[in-house]
Amino acid sequence: MRDKIAKALNGIDIRFDEPLKGYTYTKVGGPVDYLAFPRNRFEIVRIVEFANQENIPWMVLGNSSNIIVRDGGIRGFVIRMDCLNSVTVSGYTIEAEAGANLIETTRVALHHSLTGFEFACGIPGSVGGAVFMNAGAYGGEVAHILVSAQVLSPSGHVTTMDARELRFGYRSSILQENGAIVLSAKFALKPGNHTVVEQEMKRLTHLRELKQPLEYPSCGSVFKRPVGHFAGQLIMEADLKGYRIGGVEVSQKHAGFMVNVADGTAGDYEELIAHVIEKVEENSGIRLEREVRILGDK
Repeated sequence: MRDKIAKALNGIDIRFDEPLKGYTYTKVGGPVDYLAFPRNRFEIVRIVEFANQENIPWMVLGNSSNIIVRDGGIRGFVIRMDCLNSVTVSGYTIEAEAGANLIETTRVALHHSLTGFEFACGIPGSVGGAVFMNAGAYGGEVAHILVSAQVLSPSGHVTTMDARELRFGYRSSILQENGAIVLSAKFALKPGNHTVVEQEMKRLTHLRELKQPLEYPSCGSVFKRPVGHFAGQLIMEADLKGYRIGGVEVSQKHAGFMVNVADGTAGDYEELIAHVIEKVEENSGIRLEREVRILGDK
């Protein structure tokens, strides 16, 4: 299959049996069969069409900041969007390709004195991942500012979906069900005062640095926020702050995070997540729901 891939996808950067732990925020993850780095949309379509023809599974990963890749890795293609990272501004609208860094995109908004994107100034993901997950923080979320997204269907067709069609929910969108991938997204912002926008971004960044364990590899916020509660508080009340399995522990700084403190594995993460869910439910009667996505083979 390697020769067939090399011939059919000639000119595209494809790496075979590449360990994914070098690409994930958790620093865990086994090898992927074929890791592709397309330079443009045309190359993405070529990869998807080839994979579909050969019945090879494929998926897209953004910055991999809110996922756990299992130790057995991922079969088929994983497509990285790093090279699709352009961000353009037209009036009060920002259009960003899927691989654009979300934090950098908020800085573009600041540069143009646009307001509405401040909530995302500390979210370490890609634009595509942010749309896919309806990423949010500090009362804001992608659904509040998204106009439309250009997506690639599982069959390889490019279409544009407006925000209503994406059926956003709390950390969810229709993209999690229909298998389409984001190519680019268009956001509607408002004119703002540069100094005010900058001060708000600094304030939110300071809060994040103060509260979150940024000094360790992690998968970000592990659980969705239960209605009327905070996951971190429930975990603390179950006396799980600092609880550790293998090399992964519930953060001492923020119990809603799990950090890789000593060469942890995806298996450590999964065991710790299951343990926390069980103990929190025993203590509070509330069953936590994962926000982080778990992918691949055990």
